[in-house]
Amino acid sequence: MGRHRYEDLEVWKLALDLSIQVSFETRNYPNVEKYALVPQTNRSAYSIPSNIAEGAGRGGNKEFVNFLHYALGSLNELETQILIAFKLDYLQEERYLYFIDKYGVLKKMIINLTKALV
Repeated sequence: MGRHRYEDLEVWKLALDLSIQVSFETRNYPNVEKYALVPQTNRSAYSIPSNIAEGAGRGGNKEFVNFLHYALGSLNELETQILIAFKLDYLQEERYLYFIDKYGVLKKMIINLTKALV
């Protein structure tokens, strides 16, 4: 199978939505995190839909799967950063649980897409 239209993939849409929600949330972090947790969190969040899109545009399923693995790695990194923010009291429990729920759904979607491509 050749290139995929990433815009049509539900996994990409959810990843994009998650990255936007994370960006809005990190705007509320204290200034002390301006050069530490905020950019690191945003980079990992932005990396998820970006890797899905890049992989979808590559020549075949094997390359797409590699980029899905990168997206999964960024998702794991994001989960850790969200946990750090929660433990530092930058996130209320309700928002933390919201992100963890989205993380779980997205992780399953990426894994299932990966399995479908191999």
